[in-house]
Amino acid sequence: MKAWELTRDLLRQTQPVVRTAEEQTWDASELMKGLDFGVALFWKSNVPGSAAPENLMAGALQSLENKGYVLEPYEDLLREGGEALARGDFERLYVIDMRLRVLMRAARPDPDHPSQRTVRYRSWEEFDATVQWPADVAVAVDDADFADRSRAGWLGQLVGAAAGTALEGYSAENIMKVFGPIRSYVREPNTYNDDITFEIAFLEAFADKGHAVSGADISERWTSMIPMGWSAEAIALANIRRGLLPPETATTDNPFDEWIGAQMRGAICGMVAPGRAREAARLAWIDGAVSHAANGILGEVFNAVLAARAFTQNDTVSLLEETVALFSTESEYGQVLAFALDACRTEADWQSAWARCDAKYVEYNWIHAYPNAAAQVVALWFGKGDFERTLEIVCGIGHDVDCNAAQILCVVAIQRGSAAIAERWTAPLLAGDIVTYMRRPATIPFDTLVAQTVDAVRKWRKQ
Repeated sequence: MKAWELTRDLLRQTQPVVRTAEEQTWDASELMKGLDFGVALFWKSNVPGSAAPENLMAGALQSLENKGYVLEPYEDLLREGGEALARGDFERLYVIDMRLRVLMRAARPDPDHPSQRTVRYRSWEEFDATVQWPADVAVAVDDADFADRSRAGWLGQLVGAAAGTALEGYSAENIMKVFGPIRSYVREPNTYNDDITFEIAFLEAFADKGHAVSGADISERWTSMIPMGWSAEAIALANIRRGLLPPETATTDNPFDEWIGAQMRGAICGMVAPGRAREAARLAWIDGAVSHAANGILGEVFNAVLAARAFTQNDTVSLLEETVALFSTESEYGQVLAFALDACRTEADWQSAWARCDAKYVEYNWIHAYPNAAAQVVALWFGKGDFERTLEIVCGIGHDVDCNAAQILCVVAIQRGSAAIAERWTAPLLAGDIVTYMRRPATIPFDTLVAQTVDAVRKWRKQ
């Protein structure tokens, strides 16, 4: 049936009903509550799990300036918006919010800014041409060892996310002051976070389409399975629901396209391409381009390559060095990795190395990819493949702890196998099903998630 036929039938086949009073009032009160909640959350929020404060409007402005965009003066508007929210004046807040968004749309790059003088890859092909990929290494995916390493990878992600969720949004100094070294959960752990949400959506798309999976396939899983996101993911979801496809889902009205959201979901791309660095990177690019661009996508590529090669490279420091070397310092992301690695090589301990990185990237939001990529490098270098030590370091660094910990503990766990993770970390998380905020699966048994991953790899291993 054509659309005009459907609307014709609605007009011609529906009989009017005689009414004595207006029964279809336009009550917008619930709609206004929802809209007010959304705009308030953009201006002031507390991170679920850690209660750390965040202001996405400030983060959006900050992100554009980080990339070398010139903005008209906004300080008075930013202050006034906070004041309007504090007194509950939503009418004024909407006006200020609109003005700042207009201002951000009008921003233009400064060609003399250091960030603008770096390379931002516009496509997978452009990035791929710059990399000397290591040769693929065959992994026996049908044996028990591969299944255990896949299980370990998911355990590492769950433990890292659970340990880090209570700590994200705080500095290394304040974490040490309050908790000391992180050698146990600082609160009762759970699996309710966004760290594996988008990875599960990718896994479903990959299980269906294999290595031919597209950004459109992943976008369909996002819109059908995931009700909400944060920063770049929230904008991408809104763009998908407006009918956009990647890469426009990531590049349209998105100041957060180089934040951590893609970097936090790279491990699954490596887990489904064991031993294949280039293929893991290609899958990560496809997935990353749903919500991120340029350096934001490189963050996902970095973690995907680490996870893929963890199946065949058991020396964590060598794996880190070899992976960092793949990223040209012509890109800003490559520069971040190189700076962090140099700090590790020249400083005596992780605290000193991190202090250098923290000072270098102090102007970046704690959710931005750059300081968190540096945090991963520091933790992997000084953790030296020891699961507990790596966890202690990455959690002690602070910033976006759950995203960082989930990704790199996945890598270390793949290298070492599930036996390397103490039961005191895993038992609380495996007492019941994994709980998500997704429409489906709202809950999923851990063994089912592992089986889905292993089965998908085995199904598509010849591609």
